[in-house]
Amino acid sequence: MAVVDHVITGEIQKDGKFERQPNRFVTPFGDGEGELPVEKGRYRLLWAPVCPWANRSIIVRQLMGLEDAISVGTLDPIRPDVPWSDWSFTLDEDGKDPVLGIHLLSEAYKKADPDYEGRYTVPAVVDLTTGAVVNNDYFKLTTYFETVWKKYHKKDAPELYPEELREEIDELNAYIFKNVNNGVYKAGFATSQIAYKRAYNLVFDALDVLEERLSGQRFLFGDYITESDVRLYVTLARFDVAYYNGFMVNKKMLIDYPNLWGYARDLYAERAFGDNTHFDAIKKHYHLCCLKNNPHNILPKGPDVSAWKEPTDRARLSRDPEHKFRLLFT
Repeated sequence: MAVVDHVITGEIQKDGKFERQPNRFVTPFGDGEGELPVEKGRYRLLWAPVCPWANRSIIVRQLMGLEDAISVGTLDPIRPDVPWSDWSFTLDEDGKDPVLGIHLLSEAYKKADPDYEGRYTVPAVVDLTTGAVVNNDYFKLTTYFETVWKKYHKKDAPELYPEELREEIDELNAYIFKNVNNGVYKAGFATSQIAYKRAYNLVFDALDVLEERLSGQRFLFGDYITESDVRLYVTLARFDVAYYNGFMVNKKMLIDYPNLWGYARDLYAERAFGDNTHFDAIKKHYHLCCLKNNPHNILPKGPDVSAWKEPTDRARLSRDPEHKFRLLFT
């Protein structure tokens, strides 16, 4: 079974701080010279339901209605027994992706760069004309889906990244990433007490700020969801089942924050979020693959995730409650 030191080789600094590796394949999608052409049916999005960055891309793909434009391959939550950090297609027949014909994610990375030495990460977009990864830029991928892929959006797709809010959304996204999305990893993967404590404090200071922000409005920017809500949601969905105990961010659970807990359930109730949130897979990956303090590979039974289906009253915070999500869900 893979262990945490295996997963993050080269990303632990001398002071015990976790520094995430940069993305290798960052060519943008677009119509400009040197950009990845936006073509229906040309790309396959590889994801693992356990990964928050990959989860984001799948949620946005469905919100935008890009299912027919970009196909999807799903990787096993349990890492393969190989001497490097990889993902496998063991959920598929014969253990290989039915479209790409590969067994491991690394095969698509090596087609792009035979000398690639980083971790093989999801989400990864593969060009079907070559079978090679062309983009693994998890930070920008969803905004590409929301903007340059617009010609393939479904009717009445939401404006998750409206032009008039982009500067504010980018600023909040950076804050959420540093303090929440990546903050939990900085705590969980720290190898010194001081690095852990600093990350721990960042996480809970940020959650306090976001809890207050959501006390008077339904979503992070008011009545309608944006890119920022998708980014925050994927960490909240993993918090109690994985991060709280596995990464030792244990000051409070998500359910201890009335506004954040109601907000997360509000989003989960909608199909693009709920259908793509796989709690069992999340628990398997984090507890059986990521933790250095679980030598006997014990999979926790709890917490009870049925509470995610409990209704919320957050519609009362909307100025226009009859049109929640701006006609987002049909």
